[in-house]
Amino acid sequence: MTKHIKFMITVMVIGAISSTTLLAQDDTDDVHNVTITVPLVALLDIAPAGSTITLGATAPTEAGLPLDFSGATDNSLWLNYSSIINTGVVDSRRVTAAITSGTVPGGMVLKVTAGAAAGSGDGTLGGTAGVVTLDGTAQNVVTAIGSCYTGDGTTNGHQLTYALELDAGGNYADLDINDATTLEITYTLTDN
Repeated sequence: MTKHIKFMITVMVIGAISSTTLLAQDDTDDVHNVTITVPLVALLDIAPAGSTITLGATAPTEAGLPLDFSGATDNSLWLNYSSIINTGVVDSRRVTAAITSGTVPGGMVLKVTAGAAAGSGDGTLGGTAGVVTLDGTAQNVVTAIGSCYTGDGTTNGHQLTYALELDAGGNYADLDINDATTLEITYTLTDN
């Protein structure tokens, strides 16, 4: 029986030491991991939503004078975007514009200029590409966009100024009242 008691005492002592060792692992501090994610973002819109603009030359009031294109402008639209880039894969983005439906009537050209970034945005906002003559090919309107946001709605982002002009390289004889049309202009936020 003595062996049995000695064995039991040994088991109890080992158990006590083990439980003391386990409790001794806690101390005054501890650590854990926090995983932080940043989503890839590429969003674009034009404000105010669903807008249609109308551009046209003014008829002369005196015989012998040409159409007047000086008032054929509109600056009521604003380009807004949000962008988070993947540095090393995409260092910047750009906004392109193209006529995706319809054709500018003969004898005229349609131009657009994106103004400098304005409003409540932050980050690496893009810069204007200057005056762009629109056609069916996507052309840069805003370049060098990084991780940023422009702010939402009118007075935020880049103000778009459209101008309808007589085609300097064209022929006044190309103008035709039957060429009146509606164009669809598509803006795209794309990786460089």
